[in-house]
Amino acid sequence: MEYGFCKAKYVWARPVKVRKAAALMRGKSVEEARLQLEHSGQKAGLYLLKALKSAVANAELQHDIQRDALKVLEVRVDDGPRMKRSKARSRGSSSPIVKRSSHLTVVVGTQEEI
Repeated sequence: MEYGFCKAKYVWARPVKVRKAAALMRGKSVEEARLQLEHSGQKAGLYLLKALKSAVANAELQHDIQRDALKVLEVRVDDGPRMKRSKARSRGSSSPIVKRSSHLTVVVGTQEEI
């Protein structure tokens, strides 16, 4: 099975927001997915675009597949570690602040594999 993949770990973006951007590229050709992410205007789209370009480069270099034949087979967004902080509130209390991160996986392959 010929494919290229990329894992981007510890991306400081909330997984919920990254999943919305990931929905724009699932099942599309590489060029359509790239255009969707570039013009989405989302910060998470830039992280996915970087991972997509890396996956395409891996497929081209390691498996000698043309860019035109590639399609996005899988986009997975998993939860990463959370950084927990607290913010001071009135009367000596505090409220929690949770800064979430994500792990991204992008898999591209030829259209026959689908």
